[in-house]
Amino acid sequence: MIIEPRMRGFICLTSHPKGCEQNVINQIEYVKSKGAINGAKKVLVIGASTGFGLASRITSAFGSDAATIGVFFEKPPTEGKTASPGWYNSAAFENEAHKAGLYAKSINGDAFSDEIKRQTLDLIKADLGQVDLVIYSLASPVRLHPKTGVLHRSVLKPIGKTFSNKTVDFHSGVVSDVSIEPCNDEDISNTVAVMGGEDWSMWIDALKTENLLADGAVTVAYSYIGPSLTEAVYRKGTIGRAKDHLEATAFEITNSLASINGKAYVSVNKALVTQASSAIPVIPLYISLLYKIMKAKGIHEGCIEQIQRLYQERLYTGKPMHLDEKGRIRIDDWEMREDVQDQVATLWVEATSDNLNEIGDLEGYRKDFYNLFGFDVPKVDYKADTNELVAISSIQ
Repeated sequence: MIIEPRMRGFICLTSHPKGCEQNVINQIEYVKSKGAINGAKKVLVIGASTGFGLASRITSAFGSDAATIGVFFEKPPTEGKTASPGWYNSAAFENEAHKAGLYAKSINGDAFSDEIKRQTLDLIKADLGQVDLVIYSLASPVRLHPKTGVLHRSVLKPIGKTFSNKTVDFHSGVVSDVSIEPCNDEDISNTVAVMGGEDWSMWIDALKTENLLADGAVTVAYSYIGPSLTEAVYRKGTIGRAKDHLEATAFEITNSLASINGKAYVSVNKALVTQASSAIPVIPLYISLLYKIMKAKGIHEGCIEQIQRLYQERLYTGKPMHLDEKGRIRIDDWEMREDVQDQVATLWVEATSDNLNEIGDLEGYRKDFYNLFGFDVPKVDYKADTNELVAISSIQ
């Protein structure tokens, strides 16, 4: 079939298998170009099919020759209907890993559930024995709690008062004002239940209980802080409360892993285009201005550049890691440089529908968005007949 992007609001309803494959190959080639990393050899990635999770799996495999197990929740293709992009990404990753002689298996299902945890534990036990790195990179908006049966939905809202600021519709380029009403207490608790550290802790407890973590094992979860421009709706809002909980959980996990000399870290990463961030008011405008500035300074990074640098310059240097005052790894250091943020703040005031294409990188934002779904990727023939029915060979 001929596959084209089909949009509904901020969601793309189709994805392109060849475009997703080329994206994965590009990321693999980048990691290989940067040289070997003396990293973990047996890696579990929870949330492995897109964004930072996918980049982590690629960097582990092609930077350190690691065996990887990826857990994700993606929609497979059916006749005449494309899969979700994460399905095609994972199929491409496994194909490339197997060609390189690397172990790679995947589990498709709800990572919050006891059933998928059990399936993962059994696979590690059967195939790898133990793992020495666990990446936690889930980005679901909903969690069915495995113990209580309660369905929790996260929300992005400010706390205490209405938030008003600029935003942009990245499809049309129209800059407008937006207001978001404040949350209630239930919104906070639900968001923490979905995006906080409880599930991360459950995963690590399950792995440790069954002796599936190697001595000195490391686990890393991903977070974001961002600038003062967005903090009322992000870091000081409901999602910020969840991130605070996630970051506090890292210390609890480290304490629980003391007997095996294990450590838990939160890595604070850079703002990037994701399906989730595209739907957050204010963030697309911020990212389009940020991209323009960071590209001009030669310090722009996508997911794979961020994670490759995290592994090579933070996690696996063989030296003590430099952490911030709250014990976090800061790989958002280039984004948060004072010169970068000062320029963003200046351009923010100036930004209008008329000048955003000039002072921001709206085209780069759009390109990155379409790339998420395998579209607008160089070297891909989008007019060619494409088989949507792509299988993942090792899916469990």
